[in-house]
Amino acid sequence: MFEKQIKIPEPEEIKAMVPLPENLKKIKAERDSLITDVITGNSKKLLVIVGPCSAHEPDPVLDYVERLGRLNEAVSEKIVLVPRIYTNKPRTKGVGYKGMFSQPDPTKSEDILKGILTIRKLNVRAIEASGLSAADEMLYPANYDYLDDLLSYVAVGARSSENQLHRLVASGIDGPVGIKNPMSGSVLVMLNSIYAAQSPQVFKLNGWQVKTGGNPLAHAILRGAVDSYGNDIPNFHYETVMQVAEGYAQSGLANPAIIIDSNHSNSGKKFRQQIRICEEVMQNRIYDKDFKNIVKGFMIESFIEEGNQKEDVVYGKSITDPCLSWEDTKRLILDIAEKV
Repeated sequence: MFEKQIKIPEPEEIKAMVPLPENLKKIKAERDSLITDVITGNSKKLLVIVGPCSAHEPDPVLDYVERLGRLNEAVSEKIVLVPRIYTNKPRTKGVGYKGMFSQPDPTKSEDILKGILTIRKLNVRAIEASGLSAADEMLYPANYDYLDDLLSYVAVGARSSENQLHRLVASGIDGPVGIKNPMSGSVLVMLNSIYAAQSPQVFKLNGWQVKTGGNPLAHAILRGAVDSYGNDIPNFHYETVMQVAEGYAQSGLANPAIIIDSNHSNSGKKFRQQIRICEEVMQNRIYDKDFKNIVKGFMIESFIEEGNQKEDVVYGKSITDPCLSWEDTKRLILDIAEKV
């Protein structure tokens, strides 16, 4: 049984409440082009999608994004920085904190309308303060229309990459969509998901029959796998990446691209291992031009303070997965820029 609680306004109504100003629309369009050029290979810059595991509180997230904006001035010739403002969190057991979209205040009960408005305000403020538009995970496809004018990068998570609706909605997004390998690690499933996202589709969405043209910017994210015993299996190493590249070559997919997720099952959630993983990948890019051509960037989980906490006590510290500190992140990004 479903108990109706609150009627949520339609996306266009919400956008009218918290609009993206015209001057910021121009910045957003420029950012979209920069990121697209990396995925298509028109730019040799590296994409670095970096930020907290979850954006649970606006002020420290905005503080973090402003720091990224200042760092961007030093690395923009080599790197396209994209802040992670992740506002929906998948839960392995389906319970617990589900992100700002559902709970704008992690200490209180769900308030989805307030959550949507809070996220829009945060993204607008982030672009205004830093000049950087953000990435978010599309956990609930029906919600994407509430944020589609704000995001420059969309990720489909490991638990969602086999879901038909995620694939179909990705096919209609006008911008880069990174699709993670499923928890099993199956490369074939991931490539099939990318194929579906790159293909034209007709399906039902939010009360409409809709038609898409396919999204040629859909691409792979390697985040590691988990075996049947719960053990993490990394997939960022040279041999594995080149196997994925071969799968891409055989598939005929447009714009072959791989983003390496340096945390999750690649690091075993040992957050400091992200530094070593990025360093290894950069060495492999130097070693092999084919590896370099297909590995377009990284996802890095990072916040102001390192690690995590169960409750929001320490400013700028994750309440979900542990993250690198800002100081370590800054050093890592500067190091990556030197090796691009």
